[in-house]
Amino acid sequence: MEKTSKLKNPRVILVAATGINLTLGVLYSWSIISKNLVNVLGWSNSAASLPYTIAIVVFAIALLVAGRLQDKMGPKRFVMAGVILTGTGLFLSSFSTTPGMMVLTYGVLVGTGIGFGYSCVTPAVMKWWHRDKKGMVTGIVVGGFGVASVYVAPVTSFLIATFALSATFRILGAFVLLTGLPLSMLITNPPAGYIAKAPALKAGEAEKPAIKGWNYDWKEMLRTRQFYMLWLMFALASSAGLLIIGSISLIAVEQASFEAGFLLVGLLAIFNATGRIGGGILSDKIGRIRTLQLMILLQGINMLAFSFYSTAFMIAVGTAAAGIAYGALLSIFPSITSDYFGMKNFGLNYGVLYTAWGISGAIGPVIAAAVKDLTGTFTMAYLISAGLLALTLVVTFIIKPVTGKKEAAQLREAI
Repeated sequence: MEKTSKLKNPRVILVAATGINLTLGVLYSWSIISKNLVNVLGWSNSAASLPYTIAIVVFAIALLVAGRLQDKMGPKRFVMAGVILTGTGLFLSSFSTTPGMMVLTYGVLVGTGIGFGYSCVTPAVMKWWHRDKKGMVTGIVVGGFGVASVYVAPVTSFLIATFALSATFRILGAFVLLTGLPLSMLITNPPAGYIAKAPALKAGEAEKPAIKGWNYDWKEMLRTRQFYMLWLMFALASSAGLLIIGSISLIAVEQASFEAGFLLVGLLAIFNATGRIGGGILSDKIGRIRTLQLMILLQGINMLAFSFYSTAFMIAVGTAAAGIAYGALLSIFPSITSDYFGMKNFGLNYGVLYTAWGISGAIGPVIAAAVKDLTGTFTMAYLISAGLLALTLVVTFIIKPVTGKKEAAQLREAI
């Protein structure tokens, strides 16, 4: 078990974790890198996309593995390992001349590193903050990863134009190591017995009652129906946002004859991060499920209306709404996981739930591509996505907290 150091300021932990996610956001550089691989080095589109695809798959697997281990051994060593693997993988990618080599250096090493780092910073931060701030701090931390594309893509483009691709990989690797390692030294769990300070109450405001909960391990979590409801909601709700994220440039050209899709990608990144932070804060104030219902409703209305967006301005409005609603999910679901199943095994528990996000990447984009190939437009894809969101909304009215059921069952067995 990792030893905890002297009591630290929770704000320091929060800033360090957010900075690490901003650093690990170099993953968003791949769209620029792949373009160079195709146009300059002559790779096929399939070959150029393979390292990124492998990185995403490895990311999800590494998140699950590190989530389990950091619950037992503490987060610091795994965050450091994540930073080192990411920086080293980028550096070695500068010497990769074939798709197979790039799969190993970028897909496996960088994917593992990002998964390790991303999976460990959020649980560590949440343990330092009071339950009434849990959504806010989660939103800020994961928002760092979401907003990274705002700076990563243009910086990578500049570096390639100035120094060529191989040097760009080395510069990005050095950036990750020099920035991420000092910040990772600050990541630690609070000491045993630590009680987070409650936020100051306004005049006449009563403190929220504590949530009486227990710590479920992943096997116990899988025996609850609530897990499968959360998994289904996460997968279906995320698929709508990923449909827009994966196709926005094509949608803009088809529906509004707007060729500057990169501007919409930047806009999407900004509102994605805004949704992560804003959704987390809102969930602290009005509750996780109610906030989730609002985001699903927003996304559902947006999907129903998307086929009618025929100008660049309306496409931008739809993009912003999609980003906010999708981003909020990435702060709401970690908070719900800790509310329902406890913080002790949160890393692994959320890693298991996060597999729903991986599946959502095969739902939204696949629906969009299949519908576009069959019909020539995205209209039916929007309607299918809206239908899946309607199903998700229904589940939000059925799900109930699991708090207390485990202990009640144990009590019955004892009697």
